[in-house]
Amino acid sequence: MDATLLRETFANALPYDRYLATDAGRAESWHRVTASLTPAQRQLLQGFVRRMPVLVLSGIWCGDCAQQGPMLQAIAQGSPCIDLRWIDRDQAPALRDAVRICGGHRVPTVIWMAEDFEFVSLLGDRTLPRYRAMASRQLGPSCPLPGAALPPDEAAATLQAWLDEFERVQLLLRLSGRLRQLHGD
Repeated sequence: MDATLLRETFANALPYDRYLATDAGRAESWHRVTASLTPAQRQLLQGFVRRMPVLVLSGIWCGDCAQQGPMLQAIAQGSPCIDLRWIDRDQAPALRDAVRICGGHRVPTVIWMAEDFEFVSLLGDRTLPRYRAMASRQLGPSCPLPGAALPPDEAAATLQAWLDEFERVQLLLRLSGRLRQLHGD
């Protein structure tokens, strides 16, 4: 993936609160979701040392985004190394088209980058626990209505799956020979 496209899109993306303010009426469902980290999860995040720009292609109108977005924000708030930005997928058509998943423009799509905006990882639109839960229910549309509650165990598993990906990327960045040489560690 092109680092210039990632850098430019990131520069036009917004922090969480400013992103939600772009459609305050629909953002109410996001504000109803609470995502709390455990002490162990907070401790893990405090151990991050590599700067990690993270870009989320999203839609405030999207139920999956409303359910998982607050989780991503809670994780980002747990580490000063995570610079999380949000952009509506339709405001970034070049990137949206570059990260199609299963032939579609799925949201949320999270893109992790190194400090120089080199692509590191992508995860979209749902974590494995979300897909498992949806498969077990086998009903409803592919995107739940905004404000639809997640069972507590599914929410905790989804939060942990997102955190696991943040940790995986942090370790990848920390162990990167290129970045270790740059930082002298």
